[in-house]
Amino acid sequence: QVQLVESGGGLVQAGGSLRLSCAASGRTFSSYRMGWLRQAPGKEREFVAAVSESGDVKSYAESAKGRFPIFRDTAKNTVYLQMNSLKPEDTAVYYCAAGTGAVRSRDGYDYWGQGTQVTVSS
Repeated sequence: QVQLVESGGGLVQAGGSLRLSCAASGRTFSSYRMGWLRQAPGKEREFVAAVSESGDVKSYAESAKGRFPIFRDTAKNTVYLQMNSLKPEDTAVYYCAAGTGAVRSRDGYDYWGQGTQVTVSS
């Protein structure tokens, strides 16, 4: 089992930045690809970014590319999402997830955190 706990969400003005953190425990953290997915009210959960087991390969949704770098610190069992140039449309609950399946699909992840709210004001 893998347990994931997100933190770092909050209220920020458009153009501002937030760093989300996901602390992992349980099975070997480095054995899983880590991803961030988000869900806005009334919408489906969507892929944002992911980083490979080694930390060398990263994937991004088009909306996140160039704005939301993802990285992991294996020694600390933590993955981060650095969110820059935030827009109101980024408002959502952000979930950390671990898995070995399809990178851009929610079905590709087996373990999920509880989510952290990110709200971006105009």
